[in-house]
Amino acid sequence: MATTTERFAGRVFRAKELALIRELLEDCSGLSRMELAHTVCELLHWERPNGSLKARECREFLERLETRGKVQLPQKRVGRKPGSVTRVPRTVAGEPGRPLVGTLRDFEPLSIERVANGEQRLLFRELVGRHHPLGHKVPFGAHLRYLVYVSRPERTVVGALQFSSPAWRMAAREHWIGWDDLTRGRNLQRIVNNSRFLLLPWVQVKNLASAVLSRAARRLRADWFEHYAVEPLLLETLVDPSYHGGCYRAANWLAIGQTAGRGRMDREHRRQGKAPKLIFLYPLVSDAARRLRED
Repeated sequence: MATTTERFAGRVFRAKELALIRELLEDCSGLSRMELAHTVCELLHWERPNGSLKARECREFLERLETRGKVQLPQKRVGRKPGSVTRVPRTVAGEPGRPLVGTLRDFEPLSIERVANGEQRLLFRELVGRHHPLGHKVPFGAHLRYLVYVSRPERTVVGALQFSSPAWRMAAREHWIGWDDLTRGRNLQRIVNNSRFLLLPWVQVKNLASAVLSRAARRLRADWFEHYAVEPLLLETLVDPSYHGGCYRAANWLAIGQTAGRGRMDREHRRQGKAPKLIFLYPLVSDAARRLRED
């Protein structure tokens, strides 16, 4: 029997909704894929709690339907899709600076500032693109980015962080929380992924990494709620085993196991064990696991 429903990003699409999607795609074939995604979201009221449309998730869902032969989309237009590698600027701002060596006390106050304008976005992209092992990619779904500054001997950028939508499924995380599939789908967006953390290579300041992680976690909770109207309860991150994750351990993140190594886009289970990562969690409230099970 043919499947009459589709499940994606915690939502079940029933046969009537799938038929509406197919009809819309036929009637509006002149629109771009992203314009179609916005239209589908408006039609089906697929929104975040703050009222913004889940257009990026919708586009990914439409492309998944296309790969299964269930819909036909227009040709992709030139642009930066989520997960794509972006062009990295090369300016003086990204060149190695004067070495900063010492203890955190020597350089405080420390500030963590949200990326909010074009100049900051370019600086973030350059620093992460040039100096982070994974480079810079367009993040999936919701995200916030930060630049890290020290104040002495002068105000200087020393690092960057990115927080974004959580991994769709990780067995070790689900076990730690005590999730079944239904509850995971309902509460997944109350987890936020620390998808990039960079301290610049010429910065050798003792205890800086753990201090940045601790302070960023405190700030993120309010920022995420202000921006997306969702109260995050838990942070997660994935670390290459060769890096051990010492700064996360020092900041009291919990090491709970490893991923299966498939990557977030491997929905067909074709990459099992290819690149397993260490999973670290950081509860933002004392009863995070209980609330993620019960809310």
